[in-house]
Amino acid sequence: MINVVSLTKDYKTGKEVVPVLKGVDLSIKAGEFVCIMGPSGSGKTTLLHLLGGLDTPTSGSIQINGKELTSQSEKNRTLLRRKEMGFVFQNYQLLPTLTVYENIIFPLHADGKKASPGDVDELLNAVELKGYENRFPHELSGGQQQRVAIARSLIHQPSILLADEPTGNLDRKRSGDILDLLAKFHYEQKQTIVMVTHDMFAAGYADRIILFKDGVIEAEVKREDEDYARFLARFMA
Repeated sequence: MINVVSLTKDYKTGKEVVPVLKGVDLSIKAGEFVCIMGPSGSGKTTLLHLLGGLDTPTSGSIQINGKELTSQSEKNRTLLRRKEMGFVFQNYQLLPTLTVYENIIFPLHADGKKASPGDVDELLNAVELKGYENRFPHELSGGQQQRVAIARSLIHQPSILLADEPTGNLDRKRSGDILDLLAKFHYEQKQTIVMVTHDMFAAGYADRIILFKDGVIEAEVKREDEDYARFLARFMA
């Protein structure tokens, strides 16, 4: 599904070159729920943006479903994103002048496609927003807005969902609702999810947790590993 080899990313600040990713190797299987954690500045969000084709690496390889992302033109990266990926961001990024329904179908509209009313209804039911179709974002709670964002990210049935701090602006109850929803899509539809978070509660939903530090993978643990529960308990204490 996702294969990353020797990935580096540098940023220039004036004359200074700042390395953010320093040779990352990573493989993510189809249908896997992976959580990426680490302190601010460790490179986790940079990695997510590179996986989504929102930025380009300094060197290294990223393959998405067997396609080499790093050698693609901007146009082809955009097409690959539209076909293969869905994005969920911390700040929802809903269009304020569009209704819930219009926000959900916007990715299809941008791609020149028509939405199936049945598909939209199915998503509205899945995110428990049936009856909210004609409301605007300012008429919704934060948790409801994030559920709209999730429905929007899934309307084109992407194989990969990339989530950047999807519960960062929500309280624990609403965070749990969003995480339960992501887990539902993961288990019922075999959705591949890569989520960046600071929250160990959120990380507990993942099949695998990857810790970043100073631009490299410091450690990782899988749900089936004997020390998975101890790992979570240590960070949630």
